[in-house]
Amino acid sequence: MADFLNTSLSGLLTFQRALATTSHNVANVGTEGYNRQRVDLAAVPGVGSGGNIIGQGVEIASVSRVLDQFQVNQVRSNVAQQSRLDAFTQMSSSLDRLLASSDTGLSQPLQEFFNALQTVADTPASIPARQVALGQANALADRVQSLQQRLEAQNTEVTARMGAAVQKVNALAESVASLNTAIFEAGAANGGTPNDLMDQRDLVLQELSELVAVDVVTQNDGAVNIFVGSGQALVLGNQASRLTVINGDFGTATPELGLVSSAGVSTISVDGGEIGGLMNFRREMLDPSMNSLGQMAIALTETLNAQHSVGMDLQGNLGGDFFAVGEPQVLPRAQNTGSGDFSVAVTDVSNLTNADYLLAYDGANYTLTRRDTGTAVALAGSGTVGDPFVADGVSIVVNSAPAAGDQFLIRPTYGAAVGFGVQVTSPEGIAAAFPIRSAAELANTGTGAVVGEEVLDPANPNLLNTVTIEFIDPNNFSINGAGSFAYSPGGPIDINGWRLRIDGTPEAGDQFVVRSNAGGVGDNRNALELASVLERDVLAGGTTSVRESYGNLVSEVSTVTRRAEINLTAQNAITEQSINDQLAVSGVNLDEEAANMLRYQQAYQATAQLISVADVLFQTMLSAVRR
Repeated sequence: MADFLNTSLSGLLTFQRALATTSHNVANVGTEGYNRQRVDLAAVPGVGSGGNIIGQGVEIASVSRVLDQFQVNQVRSNVAQQSRLDAFTQMSSSLDRLLASSDTGLSQPLQEFFNALQTVADTPASIPARQVALGQANALADRVQSLQQRLEAQNTEVTARMGAAVQKVNALAESVASLNTAIFEAGAANGGTPNDLMDQRDLVLQELSELVAVDVVTQNDGAVNIFVGSGQALVLGNQASRLTVINGDFGTATPELGLVSSAGVSTISVDGGEIGGLMNFRREMLDPSMNSLGQMAIALTETLNAQHSVGMDLQGNLGGDFFAVGEPQVLPRAQNTGSGDFSVAVTDVSNLTNADYLLAYDGANYTLTRRDTGTAVALAGSGTVGDPFVADGVSIVVNSAPAAGDQFLIRPTYGAAVGFGVQVTSPEGIAAAFPIRSAAELANTGTGAVVGEEVLDPANPNLLNTVTIEFIDPNNFSINGAGSFAYSPGGPIDINGWRLRIDGTPEAGDQFVVRSNAGGVGDNRNALELASVLERDVLAGGTTSVRESYGNLVSEVSTVTRRAEINLTAQNAITEQSINDQLAVSGVNLDEEAANMLRYQQAYQATAQLISVADVLFQTMLSAVRR
């Protein structure tokens, strides 16, 4: 009878606990991260009786979480990818609006400035037209600097958001380490099942995946280890390391992500999560956009200045620089041991790229590498003032040699827009005219005529001196009465920094006079050339204009942004589906729990009835003994 009673009692206690587990599931139907728990029953080993094995009831083998670890890992991976795309799309959409908008972009002020130059070409003597052109030039400079400042603000925002995300990562890492300890103390190493603590840890791990992609490895004692980047440990058992935003090898200009551990601070590169998306945005979109803006500012400045310098203003002065632009940056690596110093200048706009470069010295030779692609770039020259290194439109002069192993970050265009500004201070200072004018003498009898003038060297001290070209005969001419030079119809005649072309058949005694154009207020020849600068193919090997270059930048940013939006939409659907798949396995189903409750209740009642039967039998035995 004792065995019968104990067997019934085992069932009573087991189904009571099963009902408690079912009640726990129902109570947590709305709890985020809760995984349905299941009672696993096992028969109590029987004992021998008369050559037979008689069972002794039931017991709870385990209370386990119902989950598919593959699905859990899949959700974690999808959440990391979704957060990465979300952060990337948010920032790229903001950049797209900034560059494409007529209120913040460059397309409109560029066009308005060159339209104003065309108006000067139409009315070169008009002070109001010149004043408008100067005003539009300043408006363009303001817009370039404003756009640069907004891009720098985005750069600051990326760093700030990374810092905030890093703080969350560190708090979550500490939480995982604490939960590891609690799970271990709850007996997980000895087969215990602290399911609720494990659910909390899984929820923390999913929140962590929203910030950075993680690899999770479970230990035999129930603790988990977390690895980030290329295998660096963020959590090992009950010990958590920290992430931090640090200055990169080249200072504040290159912020990076660091891992703080007992061994010190090491730089890591992560992918996935919000931090990965922010780092991808800076590397793939923001830095190239800032470089492209500087590239266009340099191209516009160099081309317009070159044309303006060969002109003459209303006061009879040769044109100087119209715009100024920021200088290339050279940043030494923090670990350098030498005192190397370099002078970098843009020498060929047509070959200038929007890339940054890494210049390395091994003690004997210099190597140059594109920082965005890692591609080696050939260096021509020897690095001296007379023979500088030349690569991708940039010249590099070694002022003092570095130590072996030293590296330098060269940014030819990154800060160019910061220094972009107008150098012309008055409307009269716009050099709309050519500095020289030529004319055939009225007494000429031949058919010779001037067909072209060009200033080759505005710095030539004799540029404005009067020169008379007189033909000795139809095939030869003298200059200021001296010499005899062969005449070729349409061929160049180069003197004093200018070039003249005469076509036709002059006669002996015909003269052509070239003199200073001071006072030529109605001359618009240089203004016409200035107005054409926007359409000249000066970039990408002479195949792309400044206008096209900015249009290409806007188009590329828009395309990447749209692709990111499409990928984010798809990833949202994938993530939602993976979460639903996990909930289908692990989520609490009230219908199922109701059925379990009814089943366990009936089993409990049946077991209780067996105890009642045991009591009747016991009373019957007592009655028999009393007789």
